[in-house]
Amino acid sequence: MSRSTTLGVRGIVVDSAGRVLLLRHTYTPGWHFPGGGVENGETCALALSRELEEEAGITAEPAAFELLSAHANHAFFPNDHVLVYRITSWTQGKASQRGEIAETGFFDPLAPPAEVSKGTKRRLDELFGGAPRSEYW
Repeated sequence: MSRSTTLGVRGIVVDSAGRVLLLRHTYTPGWHFPGGGVENGETCALALSRELEEEAGITAEPAAFELLSAHANHAFFPNDHVLVYRITSWTQGKASQRGEIAETGFFDPLAPPAEVSKGTKRRLDELFGGAPRSEYW
């Protein structure tokens, strides 16, 4: 018996000052991009749209999503993959979930919080710092 493939999505949300949205969960350490798992029956874009609204109060239509990269995340779960999207148009509202997110904030992508997760830091370095892109999260 083998574990099925899992798929996650993460969103790069940039404000008018060029800062990027990061959040901290209550159940795992570090700062991360908003996002989560794609559920049965969902498209990747709809899953990300749902996660953005739940976690950070970001409303964005899937047409405003630009797929940037795909990454293997086998260190987290065997056969897990993560798609990274840039969100090109969005509005700020109020997060709809309660209890999962400890804190959100917009940060300079080249000077994120010290506790930023390794995968998030690699994506920031690739997208904003010119580092070569890795296929691994």
